[in-house]
Amino acid sequence: MTPPAPTGRVAHARVVDEPLDVGAHLAAVADPVHGATDVFVGTIRDHDPQARGSVVRLEYEAHPDAEGMLTALAARVAQSTGATIAVSHRRGELAVGDVAVVIASAAPHRSEAMDATRSLIELVKTEVPIWKRQTDDRGRSDWVGL
Repeated sequence: MTPPAPTGRVAHARVVDEPLDVGAHLAAVADPVHGATDVFVGTIRDHDPQARGSVVRLEYEAHPDAEGMLTALAARVAQSTGATIAVSHRRGELAVGDVAVVIASAAPHRSEAMDATRSLIELVKTEVPIWKRQTDDRGRSDWVGL
């Protein structure tokens, strides 16, 4: 008996104030029909070309509609790739090393899983209204990517 072909779905899409759990994202997309899982974990780094000094923290602010937009974009990618997707983005103050975004995509084959993850992170960066203020080691802060 052949298992049904996956049609793509969003296991969850959230914008949250608490630390992100990569394992929970992987568990959310697990399914016996999937043979590949791809994950992207975006962490806060200590440098940025726009910073005048070392980055010490970022503060993310999100529009009230950000989670709905994240969900809609994840659904679009899931439909086009057939992948199951779990995605979350932080808001609030994060330190260097903290996880800011997690995307887990699972599909029957690696190409669909990897395509889903790459497509979604690019859409998140350009389409979801989440803004970041970057603070450097000299106490200067600037909004980035507005």
